[in-house]
Amino acid sequence: MRDEGFMALVDRFYFMDNGRIANGVLVASYASFGVAGHQWYAGLSAAAMLGLLWMWVAALSRRTGWRLPRGVAPFSAATVLAVFCLASTNTYKTFFWPASSVSHTLPPVLALAATIPALLATSRRGRIGACVSALVIGAIIGTLSEETSVVALALLAPALLLSRRIFPTGPLTFVRAWGASAGAGILLGTAVLLTSPGSRNRRARHHADSMFAPESLSASLRGYGQIIHTVATTWQYLAVIAVGVLIGVVVRRRDGGVPRPGRTAPLLLAVGAVALLLSGYVCTVITYPAFGASVATANRLWNDYIFLLLLLLAGGGGLLGNLAVCRYHRSARRVMVGAALVCVYVMSALAGSLWALESDMRVRAGAWESQDHFLRERVAEGATVLPYKRLVISRMTEPFGKRPWPASCVATYYKVKRITDATDRGR
Repeated sequence: MRDEGFMALVDRFYFMDNGRIANGVLVASYASFGVAGHQWYAGLSAAAMLGLLWMWVAALSRRTGWRLPRGVAPFSAATVLAVFCLASTNTYKTFFWPASSVSHTLPPVLALAATIPALLATSRRGRIGACVSALVIGAIIGTLSEETSVVALALLAPALLLSRRIFPTGPLTFVRAWGASAGAGILLGTAVLLTSPGSRNRRARHHADSMFAPESLSASLRGYGQIIHTVATTWQYLAVIAVGVLIGVVVRRRDGGVPRPGRTAPLLLAVGAVALLLSGYVCTVITYPAFGASVATANRLWNDYIFLLLLLLAGGGGLLGNLAVCRYHRSARRVMVGAALVCVYVMSALAGSLWALESDMRVRAGAWESQDHFLRERVAEGATVLPYKRLVISRMTEPFGKRPWPASCVATYYKVKRITDATDRGR
């Protein structure tokens, strides 16, 4: 896609593909660098997400007046990010494949980062700036990911309705103004997306109106049940609970005392859990027309609400850690060491699981380079039809399959009329 041009690719997203303008901007940003852009995207996006999570933890600590020992904030952010990106049944699709990461992995982290200005706002000017940034980032989210928009709205709605109970000691007017700004931005961006020619084309291609049919809703519910089972049996999420426990044990007030969570902490977790369950199902419903029964196994689609699950697990772990240090003060150090060991063990397991994937990626990269060299030689000789061998990794069968557009993209990339499947007959 490098030769297509930055704006041409963005225009194609809006007018033809799916209407996601912000998505098109991000895709064009890495696609403009050709193969190198795809290769470097995972590392650069991981660094950006780590920075945002670290900033969020620091901003939350500053807002609450709680202090963390040096190194705990980056360690916690890195652990949550590692589990989010790598604790998957198909890590390649959820993280290393840029097209998926742009749509489902980066957006929820960006949505969380929208709260940083609100957490840091201490003056009238700062609060106005936080509301404006919430409006802008909300609009970006709305044109970036429908699923993340659903999750964010599922959180904002009860937060606004229950704001007096959730934030009894906070600046209620500012909280409501910020939440309304964020919600308005998301709705505005979503409206731009849904009214775009690309979105209309996508809905027509996948018969999106069928999502409201009773059989589609019931099939989505069955698929969502399978997703919940898979998520509930992902043991690597224990590391996120352990991070929360670690924070709950080591965090202190400015005067050195042990902070006690407010009475609204259980309510926050309950609201988050309900929002998670409802938004997860809605996300399954809106993706079912395009993916069918495979929505239950296409785990790259889950990240939009899985990130909220990780935040809730960390919050629950924080309450457990605080309970341990308050009631069993003498055992607090052992709890802290145990939580850290759990994190280290899970990180080691994730690193081990990446070993085979790293080998597969190297093999595929070598094969791709060889085939790319061969195809470019044929194009230079004047060929207009090229045999293309599939280089499958992590159950990705493109460019040949049920859908014809991947093959046309490959043909466009090499500037030929079409490509043929050379998998079974050699080149």
